[in-house]
Amino acid sequence: MALDANLSGKDGDMIRMESTVTLDRESVDGKDYDPYQHRHVAHPTSTLGAFFHLLKSSLGSGLLAMPAAFKHTGLIPGFVGTMLVAIIATHCVHILVKTSRDVCKECRVGSLSYTDTCVKVFKHGPKRLRTYTEFVRHFVDYAMAGVCLGGTSVYVIFIASSLKNIGDYFYPENIFPVELYCGVLLVPLVLLTQIRHLKFLVPFSIFANLCLLVTFVVTCYYTFQDIPNVANVKLFNSAREWPLFLSTAIFAMEGINVVMPVENEMANPRHFLGCPGLLNITMVLVAILYAVVGLFGYLKYGDEVLGSITLNLPEDEPLALAAKILVALAVFFTYFLQMYAPMDIMWSRLKERFSARFHNEGQIVMRTLSVTVTVVLAAAVPDLELLIGLVGAAFFSTLGLFIPLIVQTVHKWDRGLGKYSYILWENILLLAFYMLVLVSGCYSSITAIVARFTSTQR
Repeated sequence: MALDANLSGKDGDMIRMESTVTLDRESVDGKDYDPYQHRHVAHPTSTLGAFFHLLKSSLGSGLLAMPAAFKHTGLIPGFVGTMLVAIIATHCVHILVKTSRDVCKECRVGSLSYTDTCVKVFKHGPKRLRTYTEFVRHFVDYAMAGVCLGGTSVYVIFIASSLKNIGDYFYPENIFPVELYCGVLLVPLVLLTQIRHLKFLVPFSIFANLCLLVTFVVTCYYTFQDIPNVANVKLFNSAREWPLFLSTAIFAMEGINVVMPVENEMANPRHFLGCPGLLNITMVLVAILYAVVGLFGYLKYGDEVLGSITLNLPEDEPLALAAKILVALAVFFTYFLQMYAPMDIMWSRLKERFSARFHNEGQIVMRTLSVTVTVVLAAAVPDLELLIGLVGAAFFSTLGLFIPLIVQTVHKWDRGLGKYSYILWENILLLAFYMLVLVSGCYSSITAIVARFTSTQR
């Protein structure tokens, strides 16, 4: 690292020279630098608020899709697989946040976004990889955009399917397609997506969590009534259908696109990792909820379970109807939290193309177009269960598994991969798991989508 120095010449003039003094190793590594003391957040989020954001990012339509996921594996592989996916997802979040913190110390910055963490790892990593820095920036941004568009499109389908289920019951003489309900959602989604500060989304997140909690209780009430004998469901299903379970579970539990914004805007970011730590507490709760809903939901409805278990609830009972309305509201408000990080990243790339006078108008246009794209995609593939599998396999696995593993490996390459290079071997094993999810999950989902629409056209 070079330092600029000003030295006086014999004639009294100031001569500007560039010093070649190199800082000591400890200073270069940033060990004496505390990023938390250099964070300047205009609207910091409390630890409780961060907990609600993390919980909401992992609890949404995916939670209620878990019984359908269990249908593809059977009870025992479904339960074990849920715990496995939760452990892997939590581990990948840990290594991403830990790597980001280490890079912040080395680069002497207060915080870094998901994309900037990846970019700086390659920029300051092994020399032969530095030429890929810009490629990494674009790849991560595209992966984030894919998660945003795919994930929120699933949310649109989920809300529209719930509204259609309710509408068809009250107005059986007017049966409208789910695509029409997707279009109706466009205006309210566009309006509320204009909220630009994470702190102001906390009330929506709390309300969504409350709605989801009530829905969960009501769903359990119906699910635990007259549970059929275990003999009526499959303990093990064909392994050929397991990829759809894995991709659905990853979609359901991965909220990694929200992690860095939440951690960066916490008033007390030291509470995020550690033992027990905010992340660990949240993910333990998430894993338990997913296992319970998946296990007993599949026990109750068997192979007849739909893409969301709430769609299996009775249509003629007020309590069940209330649950369907509340879950639609919960997912509706979750939509904005999931859109926050991608919108922030996109605007950071686009704002330089707008005059400062038109920054507000530019943000409005960008957010409006982004929401419109998600609604169009939802209407184009209005099958909740299959789209969840495809989006989970292609996008959520890439953003939540592949990128954190690569980034950690590159960052540790010259700094030490641990005893016997255990970090490298561990990441190779997890990358093999990622490839299994990506290839088999996409193949199974696309094959099922083609078969479904081919039979519909006939």
